[in-house]
Amino acid sequence: MDPLLALSLVLALIVASTALGLLWRARQGRVRAAGGAEVVRATDVGSSVAFGDLATLLQFSTELCARCPGTRRLLGQAADARPGVTHVDIDLTHRADLAARYNILQTPTTLILDGSGRVRARVGGAPHRAEIARQLDALDAPAVPAAENTPFTSPVRSRNVHAQ
Repeated sequence: MDPLLALSLVLALIVASTALGLLWRARQGRVRAAGGAEVVRATDVGSSVAFGDLATLLQFSTELCARCPGTRRLLGQAADARPGVTHVDIDLTHRADLAARYNILQTPTTLILDGSGRVRARVGGAPHRAEIARQLDALDAPAVPAAENTPFTSPVRSRNVHAQ
């Protein structure tokens, strides 16, 4: 093979793989709105914990997921900071049925559910704190008047639970 052609092929592969890697990285943690047609119940995912009155941050993880512990902490803090919001972590390591049912292609994947269990948003990869807060604000806005949304609200009534 001609050395110039071989070098050109190597450079083309490097450029293509770099472009694909940058595209993949840009899509990680992005919140995608869901139509709200799908309803999830705690019993559907094997959780013994009731979902939140306002919202549920439903995280799908696996044992070998490197980003799942950080996501668990972030979502737990978000739930603990808001009354009526619950964080539930479902381990998919031995639950391929749930991965197929909810189309989980990577971990962590987070579904943001409203108070009735409807899927309002989906996050593939590690979520961004600001995006989670924005989604929870959107769910909270119609239910809580602006005057009640102060730093001096009632004590936190959320739960942070790890379900197996």
